[in-house]
Amino acid sequence: MKSMRILFSIVLIALISSCSTNIQQQNELPPKGKLFIIGGGKRPVEMLQTLVKTSGVDSAGYILVLPMSSEEPDTAAFYSKRQFTALGLQNVYSLNFDSIDDMTAERVDSVRNAQLIYISGGDQNRFMRIVKNTPVYAAIHGAYKNGATIAGTSAGAAVMSKKMITGNELKYPEYTGEYRTIEANNIEIGEGLGLVDNIIVDQHFVRRMRMNRLIAASIENPNEICIGIDEATAILIESDSALVVGISNVIVLRNNENQIKIYNDLLGAKGLQLDVLLPGDKIGFKK
Repeated sequence: MKSMRILFSIVLIALISSCSTNIQQQNELPPKGKLFIIGGGKRPVEMLQTLVKTSGVDSAGYILVLPMSSEEPDTAAFYSKRQFTALGLQNVYSLNFDSIDDMTAERVDSVRNAQLIYISGGDQNRFMRIVKNTPVYAAIHGAYKNGATIAGTSAGAAVMSKKMITGNELKYPEYTGEYRTIEANNIEIGEGLGLVDNIIVDQHFVRRMRMNRLIAASIENPNEICIGIDEATAILIESDSALVVGISNVIVLRNNENQIKIYNDLLGAKGLQLDVLLPGDKIGFKK
């Protein structure tokens, strides 16, 4: 009898171990979905058509707009939805979450089951304050893992990566929109959604002349590929590469030699790799 109990315990432990291994392997599988990261500004019809076709939402599923980056989420939701309904789509909805109290099971399931999730522009910090460590955060990841396309523009682009440019300068707290220096410990990096964990995204890039900011981010974060996306332009990420879509440039910076020098608070580095990409070009994410 004792030997039977021992045998049963061994079998039970083996089953639990097997289940744990299977769950771990499932969690380590790459996401089935895609990311469509837009640099802000106007969205050309052709670019939106590419987004819709990529997601497959023109034939199945629905679009869900998340407008929480905006101080006026109702307005952001209206205009975000209208760009899709103008293409003839009717399966377009929006959900605004103000706090954890709004995150009912039914509403969270609507996020998780969307075929295309679209995150509007505004303030990326506001979006992350609302969703970080919540069921909505988990639902976005679940949707992406299961095959949904996650799209975002401007602030909605910044939140895509694990390391997120907040828009704040630590040494010059009064916002001017100009980044006049390349200094150490100045560009604030926060925590984004982490849908992709080896890049840092900057937006409105060429239009608002944000090269200094991206250079500083690249030098201080040598393990990340820093990508500046201009307005009316996007990158479509699938697996470990991305396609440039739209009408303008995408700038890619790599600090391949992991160098960082500081002199009187100024940042320096040698061996930075700069690529200026055009629509139709591809980016590889392997360092």
